[in-house]
Amino acid sequence: MRGLLAYLVFRALAGLAALLPEPVVRRLGYGLGYLKSFVKPRERRMAERHQRPLQGPRVNARRAARRVLGYYGRYYAETFWIRPRRRQQILDSCSVENLEGLRAAVADPRGVILAVAHQGNWEAAGLQATAEGAPVLAAAEGLANERLVRWFVGVRRVMGIEVVLVRRGASVTPALEKRLQEGGVVALMFDRDLKGTGIPVTLFGERTTLPAGTMNLALRTGAMILPAGIYHKQGAGHIFHIHPPFEVPGEGSFDERVAEGTQRLAGVLEQMILRAPEQWHVLQPVWPGDREAR
Repeated sequence: MRGLLAYLVFRALAGLAALLPEPVVRRLGYGLGYLKSFVKPRERRMAERHQRPLQGPRVNARRAARRVLGYYGRYYAETFWIRPRRRQQILDSCSVENLEGLRAAVADPRGVILAVAHQGNWEAAGLQATAEGAPVLAAAEGLANERLVRWFVGVRRVMGIEVVLVRRGASVTPALEKRLQEGGVVALMFDRDLKGTGIPVTLFGERTTLPAGTMNLALRTGAMILPAGIYHKQGAGHIFHIHPPFEVPGEGSFDERVAEGTQRLAGVLEQMILRAPEQWHVLQPVWPGDREAR
């Protein structure tokens, strides 16, 4: 019953958002997310915990955390607002930094792994990649609520993103490898270790783990890793910053290369986050100390 209720709430919000102009949806989403920080203290405290190593000891962590939740609210509101008829409007409001780098990577026959983080609006990023002739296959976390899963998959399909779901006991690796071997594009989130079995790294001066999947996949297939930062503009639209191709370690055993490469990716992740720290909306534990702060 709770799953059905959550699904109906999402559908109702999407129906309401469809009736509103983009500026209203964007501001309303941010405002509701900001207000949520007053009624969801656990999420706010987690965001505070994350903002301190990002912005330093002088940051007003509570204010920064409220902005994190505001941007997260904006992301959801924009997702509710998405309709097929609005794809061109979304594209017109987006800009790509280093577009030549994206086009060169797409043209590379090795295939491309877009390494992305929980920033901005990644649905819009998928639409931009599709517009450049690179429809994306993305791995996404499966949810217990199947109705919501189908809804999110449908939204992402509208934006040109094909989704394979990460479920217990099922491997998504064969589908990702196949797409890369065909010279296609795969998008992987690499900023949160869902299973807690990732590679030990130092991130913003603290020890934690990051998932090994990006490096594993690159080494197994020979595909290029292309980190991409995704950011909300101050007004309508999004900025996608395409980093240079990531240099995969070439020496050592397979495991040593995965470990070294993942630590190097942690350094790239720091660059991506520091451009807009309050747009990094991870509200789950990242560092071991986060679990103590919950």
